[in-house]
Amino acid sequence: MVGTDRGDLTRTAILALLGTVGPLSRTEIARELDVSPATVTQLTRELIGSGMLEELDLKPSRGGRPAQLLGLVGDAGRALGVKVTADHLVLVDVRLDGEVLGSWERPFDPASPDALGDLGGAVESVLGGLEEGPRLLGIGIGVPGSVDDQGVGTVNAPTLGWQAMPVGERLRRRLHLPVLVENDVNALAAAERLYGRGRTHPDFLVVTVGRGVGAAIVADGRVYRGARGGAGEFGHLPVDPDGPLCGCGARGCLEALVGAAGLLASARSAAGAADTGFGSVAELGEAAERGDVVAREVFAQAGRILGRATAGLINVIDPEVVVVLGEGTAEWPFWQPGFDRAVRAHLYPGRRDISVEVEGWDDTSWAQGAAALVLATPFDAAGAAGEQGRLVRARLIGATP
Repeated sequence: MVGTDRGDLTRTAILALLGTVGPLSRTEIARELDVSPATVTQLTRELIGSGMLEELDLKPSRGGRPAQLLGLVGDAGRALGVKVTADHLVLVDVRLDGEVLGSWERPFDPASPDALGDLGGAVESVLGGLEEGPRLLGIGIGVPGSVDDQGVGTVNAPTLGWQAMPVGERLRRRLHLPVLVENDVNALAAAERLYGRGRTHPDFLVVTVGRGVGAAIVADGRVYRGARGGAGEFGHLPVDPDGPLCGCGARGCLEALVGAAGLLASARSAAGAADTGFGSVAELGEAAERGDVVAREVFAQAGRILGRATAGLINVIDPEVVVVLGEGTAEWPFWQPGFDRAVRAHLYPGRRDISVEVEGWDDTSWAQGAAALVLATPFDAAGAAGEQGRLVRARLIGATP
């Protein structure tokens, strides 16, 4: 049974399901999302009343009363999602059903004296060019760091050089729109719950590989944030006390070993005095594709390390499925041999048949996650989004906040 407690995403999951597969009956919705028919009846009544769903034609039945089909009101709302990186921004315009209406990229320097002004200016430049369409519900910002509270949006992100940066406050003051800020991996998990594998799995784990390593935990359909919003710093799991120095200041973190910098350092070490010529992970992947022994072993060893660490995380939280995402999945065929053997070997008995799903990736995926923060909040009045969630819902139903 799904309640209205903190972070409940089920109403948005109903909208996402209908947007993905088309009109369904209430019974079919309940079956697809694995929730009770009574819950679906209650929630769809609210969604119809809010102008987000509409009743369509009756579905023919082989016996008994025909089922009423429900369809999504496609132009009910949209959100702008922004992914912040160390050298650029990715922005996407996303409809309530997950359809991407447009995407943009802007240069960005988080070390700039007016970094937040630059961020606000980039968002304004996109907002000013948006085509007519669904009403804009708000702005979602995904950052590679910890966020105290989505609705406040104060960010600590060592990779950006940010300490207690008031991202949410500054953007709300400038844009006069609801703004939600979240760790980028948690934002991905919210999108995965709404539009991906997590739609039918209320308990799942997201692992990201790329420049860094991250994780997000979804339990009972809600993203677990921890006491201060910092849950999921998987990249800083201690692996080797004598390992390389990590960006966080500790030695031997998982990220220092298998993040992008760690992979390139391993390649240099394996080659000895020879110049590997690998200036990026993409080049390392191209070499592996050509059959380069050093490159393939670097990825295989990284897979073994990541597999052992992931097995430990699975043993602790017991998810239904693991979803692997991130830029690093482009080279996943070379990670996979080491990862698969290691993760299965270290799983607790009874969990060794868990499904590990690797999804396709492009640079807009991070920003889609940020947009999903906004698209989930209209249904969480007193939850993670706080007052910002109330403002988003007011915009969705056409009220004046």
